[in-house]
Order: sequence, then structure tokens, then C-alpha cells
Amino acid sequence: MAQLSLMPKEHAHLDLLSLGALVVRLDPGIIPFEYASQLDLHVSGGEFNVAANLSRAFGQRTAIASAMVDYPIGLKIEAEVRKMGVSGFYKRFTHDGVRGPNMAHVYSDRGQGLRAPVVFYNRANEAAALLDEKSFDWDALLGGGVRWFHSGGIFSALSPSTPALIIKAMQQAKKQGAVVSFDLNYREKLWKSLSDKPQEHAQKVLSSIVEHVDVLIGNEEDLQLGLGLKGPEVVKADKLDPSSFYGMMESVQKRFPSIKAVATTMREVQSTNRHRWSAVLYLDGKGYQAPTCELDVYDRVGGGDGFASGLIYGLLDGRDPEQALRLGWAHGALLTSYPGDTTMATLSQVEALAQGGSARIQR
Repeated sequence: MAQLSLMPKEHAHLDLLSLGALVVRLDPGIIPFEYASQLDLHVSGGEFNVAANLSRAFGQRTAIASAMVDYPIGLKIEAEVRKMGVSGFYKRFTHDGVRGPNMAHVYSDRGQGLRAPVVFYNRANEAAALLDEKSFDWDALLGGGVRWFHSGGIFSALSPSTPALIIKAMQQAKKQGAVVSFDLNYREKLWKSLSDKPQEHAQKVLSSIVEHVDVLIGNEEDLQLGLGLKGPEVVKADKLDPSSFYGMMESVQKRFPSIKAVATTMREVQSTNRHRWSAVLYLDGKGYQAPTCELDVYDRVGGGDGFASGLIYGLLDGRDPEQALRLGWAHGALLTSYPGDTTMATLSQVEALAQGGSARIQR
């Protein structure tokens, strides 16, 4: 795998630009939806979460390119984007007062104990699904210099037009010197909405995108189901054993020679609220594994995006691979201790945990 080459910070006006859908997540806490009498509303979206985390916890200059609908839910989302210190570049849509276009709704309860979380969607007439190659002026967005570009598999599964938009943006971003990352995030429910052969369709689309990627985020299941990659037969007694993940890297290198790094979280779910947590990075032909810790999970949604943002910060900041991995691992772990999808952590807290800190009271 070739080495990452990062644009100097002083040559860029943005450290990271994300492309993806903004959504609201409705959360009844531990109460099943059919019994809930109130819901918390979280502004989310995998690509936005990464930009928001990098801004809030890590002090990076970030932006999101997305769709925005001019109605009250859109105003709520815009306000949250600004609150997190993220610049918004929007293709704007007017709501017709009845059917949309809409900002998507994701419904997710937290589960409890042996009762798993439940996730379902209302993405009908979603504005982000209407985005296409002509929606943004990439010369203008990238013209001041962007160090890192990020998108993901959920956005690519929204409509037939979003994959071409992602590819165009990646090509433009690489042309001006950005590192390009992509979180596979294979979601069968979304691909089923586009095709009666969801896995076959997903593999064709995602493979065409990953050809342009430098840093790929995805676990063994994502690599196999989303890209059709085959790994060696490895018998694992421990779900946190990275051997089969490392074993797939030869397939990744052969199929996608532009990829320079692959990373993922590793999670063993003992109950909804108790997880064993680690992470792994393959960079420059070498594997790195983060420590394993026990998580007391408050809200697991967004933990993977928390990992991605911490890892990206470490690489942007020039940390060595093990340090960058530990920052991702630590930030993802901390994010599961907060409600909502985006961070409430500080850089000092992330660094303390990455260096072996504990939950002892801070006086």
C-alpha cells in the first residue's frame, strides 16, 4: 500500500469536507417506540457526525456538503450544524407543505440489557436522494484547499444518482490534493429499497466508489457483503481477534491498489449495555491493534463515526499510526457514553484515555 500524503495545514482552508445526508434521529431512550410518550431529537448523518466530531472535540476546520429543505426541521438541522462549528454547503429544496422533499427521519431506541436496539427509517422523498453530479460547484468548494474528503456507504445507497456524485467529488478532491476516505457502512435495508438483488447491486456500486479511495473504513462483514471480497478461512475463538481482517488485506490490495489504509472497530456485544471494544488499522503493509476495554454503553449509535473522526484527526495531526488508531479507539469509546450521535468529549479526555487513562473521578 502506498503512503498517505497530506496537504500542509497552512495550504488549506478546510481540514475536512464531508459529503452526505443530514438526518434527524428520533430516540425514545430505552422505551420501545410503541410505548413511548416522548422522543429526543438528535441531528445526525454518518458524514456529518465525522465533521462535527472533528470540529467539536479536535478543533479542526470542517464542512458538510448536503441537501437542505427550507422548513422547520431543516432550520433545526442547520442550527445544529452551526452549533457544532461545521460550515454548511447546501443544495436547497422547497417543501411543498404536504409531501416534501423531506429531511430523513431515523428511528432508533437504545434497547436495554438483553433487548437489542431497534432501528428503522422514513426516508420517503428525501432531499438528499435528489442530489446528483450537478448539485455542487466542486471547484468553488475545494478551491481554497481541502486536506481530507469523506463520504460513506449509507449516502451511496439513497438513490441511483448519489454514487456518481460521490465519485465526481472524490475525483475533484484528489485532484486538488485531498486524502479521500470512505466508510462502507453496508446497510441491507437501504440497498433493498433500490434493487431486488441488494447485495449484488451494492457490490457493484460500492466497488466503483472504492476505486477512488485512500482510506477505507469497514469491518470484515462490510468488506465481504459490500465489496464481495473473500478472506482466508480463519477460525476465531475471540471476536476481537484481527487475524481474519488482516488476512483480507491481500484481497483489498489486489482489487483496489489506490487504497493506502483500512481501519475498523472491533466489538463483542455481551449485552446492549456491555461491550468489549477494540479497533484495528492496516497501514503501509503493517497491522496495528488498539487495546481492548469494557464499555458500559449508554447509546451505541455514532460510536463508529466517533472512531473514524479520532483516527482521521490523528492522521491529519501527523501522529504515528498506533497513536492515530488509539485516538480513534478512545474517542469512539467515549462517544458511546453520551446521548445522541455526536461528541461531547474534549481532546484532553480523548488523549488521556488513549494513553491509558481510567474513569477515576477528576477533582
